[in-house]
Amino acid sequence: MFFFYDSLTLFLYDSHLSLSLLFITHHLLAFLSLCSLFLSLSLFHGNGSLCLCLYFCLSISVSCFLPTQGPSPWIMANLSHPSEFVLLGFSSFGELQVLLYGPFLVLYLLAFMGNTVIIVMVIADSHLHTPMYFFLGNFSLLEILVTMTAVPRMLSDLLAPHKVISFTGCMVQFYFYFSLGSTSFLVLSDMALDRFVAVCHPLRYGTLMSGAVCARLVGAAWAAPFLAMVPTVLSRAHLNYCHGNIIDHFFCDNAPLLQLSCSDTSLLEFWDFVMALAFVLSSFLVTLVSYGYIASTVLQIPSASGRQKAFSTCGSHLALVFIGYSSTIFLYVRPGKAHSVEVNKTVALVTSILTPFLNPFILTLRNETIKAVLREQMQKLKRPHRAL
Repeated sequence: MFFFYDSLTLFLYDSHLSLSLLFITHHLLAFLSLCSLFLSLSLFHGNGSLCLCLYFCLSISVSCFLPTQGPSPWIMANLSHPSEFVLLGFSSFGELQVLLYGPFLVLYLLAFMGNTVIIVMVIADSHLHTPMYFFLGNFSLLEILVTMTAVPRMLSDLLAPHKVISFTGCMVQFYFYFSLGSTSFLVLSDMALDRFVAVCHPLRYGTLMSGAVCARLVGAAWAAPFLAMVPTVLSRAHLNYCHGNIIDHFFCDNAPLLQLSCSDTSLLEFWDFVMALAFVLSSFLVTLVSYGYIASTVLQIPSASGRQKAFSTCGSHLALVFIGYSSTIFLYVRPGKAHSVEVNKTVALVTSILTPFLNPFILTLRNETIKAVLREQMQKLKRPHRAL
């Protein structure tokens, strides 16, 4: 993760962000790297080294995509590549797009702080050192990292007269955005499996969801998308971009990039569809099947209070599943690239800012354990002030 945050910071610098925003983002990423390490070590004492090893190896592979001195040879090999892309973003609003900066910045900061609070609680409170909250901490970390790949750049462009991103920066943003996004869906399916075992096989829960099993599930969820996205991003780097260099989006999304290419992209579109089936629909089916078994088991509980308690532990996760999968399936689990640009841009904005902003509130408002931990932490903070 330390290699990861350095690579992402270099990408943000390459994208011509303001120095103040770059400085803040760099230190936020450093903090998140430490959080991910302590999140693993705090829950799985014996398997912390395994989690650290997974993160370390994964980060090294990702950092290889970021050249520190000029573009890499595989980018320069094709002379039809533009040296940079122009991101139109919200240029259709004209001068009014500056007014979007304030609301978007507030939502971004609230999303960051809300998800950070969840990560800190999972690390600091021993009551949350369980598989369910280990997965939840990873999901909150992913929400922060996904927004960091697109939103700081978008905020900078709202104030910049020239919205330019280098070819290298565009490819790296593409790689991180879709790798992290795919990982978040696999972690959601891990959360569904955890709830399935807890409700349907409570007596075997400690064995089936041991620390080693959870570490392997999360390690696979992080590693698989980052490895699978390597041929995807390499294929984009070798396309012929002869239809200009203007991307009608606020980040380097898949469909706008393919529209700029004059190469035959039918095979790439099919590969993208297969990737969407592998990471989005497959995890969605796992979640659906898990909750089907959960529903049938809970309905057999004789007492109404028992049924309500069982469903309450799954309610927040179901809300996350509905919000996350509905928008992503609409955007990416469709063959072809001829879709409404404005609609896609709006839905992508919802998934990049609004969804990470809402998730902490959904998790805290519907989860009694997290609310109890929050109240306990607030009381601890008030006691020193009363003593003074």
